[in-house]
Amino acid sequence: MSAVERADDGFWQELRLSTQARIGLGRTGDSLPTRRVLEFRSAHAAARDAVHMPLDIDETVSAVDKIGIGVPAVVTSKATSRAEYLRRPDLGRTPDDLSSITPGDFDLGFVLGDGLSPRALMDHGPSMLAALVEELSDVYSIAPPVIATEARVALGDHIAEAMGVRTVVVLIGERPGLSVADSLGIYLTHLPAPGKSDADRNCISNIHPPEGLGYEQSARIVASLVAGARRLGRSGVALKDTSRADALENSDALTIE
Repeated sequence: MSAVERADDGFWQELRLSTQARIGLGRTGDSLPTRRVLEFRSAHAAARDAVHMPLDIDETVSAVDKIGIGVPAVVTSKATSRAEYLRRPDLGRTPDDLSSITPGDFDLGFVLGDGLSPRALMDHGPSMLAALVEELSDVYSIAPPVIATEARVALGDHIAEAMGVRTVVVLIGERPGLSVADSLGIYLTHLPAPGKSDADRNCISNIHPPEGLGYEQSARIVASLVAGARRLGRSGVALKDTSRADALENSDALTIE
């Protein structure tokens, strides 16, 4: 490696500290260096494994139960296997049997879905739910949670209707990428019902501390969206996240005082 190449690598190495993207990979002749090729193959394998990894139901139920908002019900979609779930997204949006859910009258309901990365739900779902409960339980009534397998986001609307909640918050494993295989997403729908579209939901993505969004920050955003949805009477494209603006206003007010 020449002195120029070593200097360039140092330049890119500093930039890599601020991103998980693959930048400044270098070259060996007309190809990538062997190390970079192996890193890519490793990331690709991790993403594939995350998609096909089965959700550990017993461990997830135990972790969610400890949060203290009720024993979680477990439901599944009409997809009968992981292979069918991946081939037929429509089946992942439709419930198989919701009889395990006890209906009620609640402000909020939480659904934890395996989605396209069960690993993400196992890694971050219980901790994210705990942060949400800490942020929201003093203000809103919360239904016992539901864990959904072979789940797509829209399955949450059917589950929410069975739960009897006015707002549903779906925590679900996001599609793994070559940078992150365990990213969690949150989808919020106010007045949920079967047939709602993606335009009726708000999404918070890229939750995977320490590199991605943290649990407390995500919970504050959800709290802002829930409050806004209740004032507006709807969620989705008409509802904007104002949590950071609100935080700045409160900070300015404290400074002035």
